Amino acid sequence: MDRLAPHSGKVLSILRVVSALAFMAHGLMKIFHFPVAQPGAPDPLPTFLQLAGGLEIVGGALLVLGLFTRPVAFILSGMMAVAYFMAHAPKSVYPALNGGEPALLFCFIFFYLAFAGGGLWSLDAQVRKRP
Repeated sequence: MDRLAPHSGKVLSILRVVSALAFMAHGLMKIFHFPVAQPGAPDPLPTFLQLAGGLEIVGGALLVLGLFTRPVAFILSGMMAVAYFMAHAPKSVYPALNGGEPALLFCFIFFYLAFAGGGLWSLDAQVRKRP
């Protein structure tokens, strides 16, 4: 396993980018109906879902770039915790039954990023390198 350790910063960056792109897709579906409207989303979208969609797009874009990774990831982690407990947990205790697996996974991936940072391939890392 020690042979893999030198690559952890790069893999962290890959996790950040892939997770952020998947997260942004939810916001794009909510707000812009791209590539399609989000299934089951009410029309017109309530204010709190518009706010969530905006955070998904803007926060996801910042995470893709690795800019302000820690505070953005912390905010998005909290948003996903709220989404899980408001929209999914009342349906069932089990995430596989209540449809909350994506919210739960995003919550903990972003929570991890809030502590780990953006990895080697991030704008945060580039800013830190400058004298």
